[in-house]
Amino acid sequence: MCPRKGSCGVLESIGSPLLWAVTITVLLVLLALDFAVTRRPHEVPMREAVAWSVFYLALPVIFGVLLWWGYGGAPAVEFFTGYVVEKSLSVDNLFVFMLLLSAFAVPSALAQRVLLYGIIGALVLRAIFIAAGAAVIASGAWAFLLFGGVLLVTAVKVMRDAVRGTEHHIDIDNMRSVRLMRRLMPVTREYHGSRLTVREAGRRALTPMALVVAAVFMTDVVFAVDSVPAVYGVTEDPYLVFVTNAFALLGLRALYFVLRNALASLRHLNHGLGLILAFIGVKLVLHWAHGVWTWVPEVPTLASLGVILATLATVTLTSVAANRRDRRAALSHH
Repeated sequence: MCPRKGSCGVLESIGSPLLWAVTITVLLVLLALDFAVTRRPHEVPMREAVAWSVFYLALPVIFGVLLWWGYGGAPAVEFFTGYVVEKSLSVDNLFVFMLLLSAFAVPSALAQRVLLYGIIGALVLRAIFIAAGAAVIASGAWAFLLFGGVLLVTAVKVMRDAVRGTEHHIDIDNMRSVRLMRRLMPVTREYHGSRLTVREAGRRALTPMALVVAAVFMTDVVFAVDSVPAVYGVTEDPYLVFVTNAFALLGLRALYFVLRNALASLRHLNHGLGLILAFIGVKLVLHWAHGVWTWVPEVPTLASLGVILATLATVTLTSVAANRRDRRAALSHH
């Protein structure tokens, strides 16, 4: 049984060689622009962060409209739905990045460059996982059952931690990547700007910047395992999977500085992410079951978009309400 119409072993995709070439070229230009912006370490004012966030939010909207105009409504809806899923998951990425920057005591002026390295690492890893996912899906519909199972297991873990109120904590001394790098090369005590290595006492040494970048890359691997199956639950087109990931990741650097103070206030975000992952996991299992038993219903992409947006709106509102309730309780005690 083929997962999609057409010949087995090949997934249908709107991504022609020309479209892939243009997309990758634009992506490289945007990354070069980000490198130019972060070349001079500086603290990011809110106005700059908001301007870049608006720019990177406008890009996927423009792309989605062009997609609708050139390829029809179905790919555009799949893109927007996948983008919302990936953007919501990327906010969780930001929270972990925030913890890493704090644990490594990264100077605020260098935070932009660390985030940029993290985004590049995430893009490379997502591309690898997307290609692997496409190969697995093309081999048979059983892949949807596998991806659905992965997401359901992840959803259970996320929800369990959220209900227990488990605090995120990062012990850098116990991170395998950090221990390995410290064994391979000496590490300087101080940061040397955005440099990853310096020559000290006549030999090459790593800077703390190199350690935090390696730690960020390792967290990118974990997030790729969750996010790629999630977006394949929305669309089976490898091109759309890639561009949704790319657009969601590109704006993370600026979004971090906009949401830095608000991230801790989104206390119910993990509840929402757990529900979204569980919903997409069930959607994938139903998709597999529909291929075996045609009477099993499938979840339309537009309905998926509605459920995801409603979930994110609900957890945002409940977080705001809970924060207000806590503030009122604190004031009453005084």
